[in-house]
Order: sequence, then structure tokens, then C-alpha cells
Amino acid sequence: MPADTPLSDRLEDDDYPAYTMGRAAEMLGTTPGFLRAIGEARLITPLRSEGGHRRYSRYQLRIAARARELVDRGTPIEAACRIVILEDQLEEAQRIHAEYRAAHEASGGSARASS
Repeated sequence: MPADTPLSDRLEDDDYPAYTMGRAAEMLGTTPGFLRAIGEARLITPLRSEGGHRRYSRYQLRIAARARELVDRGTPIEAACRIVILEDQLEEAQRIHAEYRAAHEASGGSARASS
């Protein structure tokens, strides 16, 4: 999002990196080390400020919160990250499928191919 975009619009954007590592950890009730660990596991990749500091978006915080729930229940962090990645991929596939079905049905087609 361009820098000349109004602040209110940037803060409403789920992908805008508005939170520092310390603030993100505080909001999640975890430590900066947890955020670094899920970054190393490639669950989330925070953007970097001009000074090189990690910055997190609201979307990334939701993903991190889901991983934390799994870890809190005893799931190893690497497995928790993999589970969250797979859940996210499944949700995206279901969204694409629903859009396809809606478009196909709107064009007068059947949702299933005929035999």
C-alpha cells in the first residue's frame, strides 16, 4: 500500500504491517522468541521496517494465534506450523471452489459434469 494512503485505510488493511514484534508478542500473550520460531518454520514472514525491525499484520497475528493454540495444547511448534499452513491452504481451496461453483451455476451450467 503506498505511503500516501491515509493512515485509517492502512490500519483497516489486514495485510498492513502495523505491529512491532514486542507489541505482537504482547497481544498474543507470548514471547518474541515464539514469533521468531514460527518465522523460522516459515509460517509467517514479517515485513521489515527501514531499520530492519520485524513488523506484523493483523492477518499474521491471527495465524500466529492459531499456532499458539496448538502449541499450548502440546503440539510441537514445527507440527503446529504445518497444521496451520495446511488449514490455510484448505480454506483457500474451498474459497476458490465456491467461487468456481457460483460462476459455473450463474452461467447456466451444472455444478457437476454430466455423464
